[in-house]
Amino acid sequence: MNAIVLNEKMEKASELALPESFSGINPHNLYLYVKAAQAAQRANSASALTRAEVRGGGKKPWAQKGGGRARAGSRRSPVFVGGGKAFGPKNNRNYDLKVNKKQKKLALNFALNEHAQNGTLFIVDNFEVASGKTKDANAMFKALNQRDVLIVKSILDENTFLAFNNIAPTYVIESNELNAFLAANYRSIVIEKAVWENLVSEAK
Repeated sequence: MNAIVLNEKMEKASELALPESFSGINPHNLYLYVKAAQAAQRANSASALTRAEVRGGGKKPWAQKGGGRARAGSRRSPVFVGGGKAFGPKNNRNYDLKVNKKQKKLALNFALNEHAQNGTLFIVDNFEVASGKTKDANAMFKALNQRDVLIVKSILDENTFLAFNNIAPTYVIESNELNAFLAANYRSIVIEKAVWENLVSEAK
């Protein structure tokens, strides 16, 4: 698989072969990482009241015998409207899933390899909008001719961040923020050459 090397005008200049370590990876590693990332984003705010937490219900609704109805001791019972919830959700649940370092690396390498297969992995020497203007950033985005793009810089400068901040289909991050979930979430990736070289050296 090859990554596409771009020039300053965001035009294809050459291709760069991916190391062999990026191929032959089990896609299940990406599945596990994405599952863990989505679990970590859960708000965990659902919390239903049990019969012990619902207000009221101190008086027995009706006599134990003689009414022809089932026995009832409290209006807080789950069988009554407004009563507590039996086995309802609580916000003390831990949704965190463990993914080890090796799986994280394999998941990212698999995602990058998939982009290379689809022709949506781009490498550029430097990706910067010195003017800080959205107009200039939008011109670069249109030159890429992609639906959406994840931009990975070695060091994110303020002007580039502000320039792309208002362009919804783009997301600019620093190299330490790159992960398999983001790589899989965007249809194309632009990576600065210094970041790419570091990724390749870590994959060996």
